[in-house]
Amino acid sequence: MTALTKAEFAARQGWSKPYVSKLAKSGRLVLMADGMVDVEATDRLLFSTADPSKANVAARHERERIQRRPEGNTPGPQIEYEPSTVFSQQAPMTVEGIPDFQESRAYREFYESRLTESEFHKNRGAHVELEAVKTAAYTTGRMLRDLLLGMPPQLAPELAAMSDHWQIEKHLTAALRRVLDDAERMSSTDLIHSLTAAS
Repeated sequence: MTALTKAEFAARQGWSKPYVSKLAKSGRLVLMADGMVDVEATDRLLFSTADPSKANVAARHERERIQRRPEGNTPGPQIEYEPSTVFSQQAPMTVEGIPDFQESRAYREFYESRLTESEFHKNRGAHVELEAVKTAAYTTGRMLRDLLLGMPPQLAPELAAMSDHWQIEKHLTAALRRVLDDAERMSSTDLIHSLTAAS
């Protein structure tokens, strides 16, 4: 394990002291109890939390640092950036408890694409809001119940005057058909209204 002061670590990397202090404040330096920088652990942490979109910039800066070094100085290990191919559906964390940048980005983009896909299907009418469907189904059930319970008071006087059971059956069937047709028209309108309001 290599231990350096922050100033030594900055010189080793070819970075300014304020930049190293900024890394320390953001939790991207692994510091030991005495305040020294654990170089190997810090290199691993910087690699796992690096922004891959800035890899070209980092490589260019590294080349410039090497060119500025006096002859005989050995450059520090170069950090290379490769996108992670491993993806977990849980928010990824490194061993040190710092979010892994590449995996966090893949995690975010995965769910953003799922959300975009859901919105696309919703706009095409293939997906609907679950709560809107539940509300419409409940409203339809209540309406149908009320219509059916309203039939006996209306039909009782008419049926009392009939003695032919075929006539009674025909009358009941016609009354039920009217009620169910009304319920179908009303429930379709309510469903369309609920879904339109939800979207």
